[in-house]
Amino acid sequence: MAASKGLKILVGCKRVIDYAVKVRVKPDRSGVVTEGVKHSMNPFDEIAVEEAVRMKEKKLAGEAVAISVGPPQSQETLRTALAMGIDRAIHVEIPLAQLEKLQPIHVSKLLAKVCESEKPDLVILGKQAIDDDCNQTGQMLAALLDWPQATFASKIEPSQTIDVSVPAVVTSDLRLNEPRYATLPNIMKAKKKPLAKMSPDQLGVDLQPRQEVISVEDPPVRKAGAKVESVEDLVGKLREKGLVK
Repeated sequence: MAASKGLKILVGCKRVIDYAVKVRVKPDRSGVVTEGVKHSMNPFDEIAVEEAVRMKEKKLAGEAVAISVGPPQSQETLRTALAMGIDRAIHVEIPLAQLEKLQPIHVSKLLAKVCESEKPDLVILGKQAIDDDCNQTGQMLAALLDWPQATFASKIEPSQTIDVSVPAVVTSDLRLNEPRYATLPNIMKAKKKPLAKMSPDQLGVDLQPRQEVISVEDPPVRKAGAKVESVEDLVGKLREKGLVK
């Protein structure tokens, strides 16, 4: 990344089902059960937040702004980002009735509209969300803005392997950093930090679905394995199943 002083960073924060929760498919197979289930910030987005805060601490950035596109509960996710050290937050509220049909292309367009008004020098997003695993939003956003992109970033410095000029879009990999825990004093301070609300209508983005989910299925039950005493036994078992000749 080309060096620049006082960068303004916009960071994406998605509210997802917590990584430790066992996901259950709805009886009608239209999606997964989200009611009464613990949610938290997408782990890859948490890494993006941490990186933005570290860049501020290193004086590489002047302001870090978090943004979340989601239901009213997404404000809790944004407050977590504020407690980690983000300066202010933006919430693009999506009605619950439209939430399940929200797709990466919609989020990309909403983020692009916010970028037009916020004019960040750098957008940092998690490389993917752990609920849909799409890995599309960062790339789509860069295309919509016609900005350089650096995906799956494992290190961000004024000079690193890949050189991109700002403004740019970066997506974070797990190797980028280890996010900090928000302390109680910072959680209390986060309640007083500004959090602006917007709607898709205000940003002029149509949320009409581009894809249709036909059915959501549980993964097939994994069959039990078997232990063998030697390599010869292993080869014999594989031959029995016709996997080797």
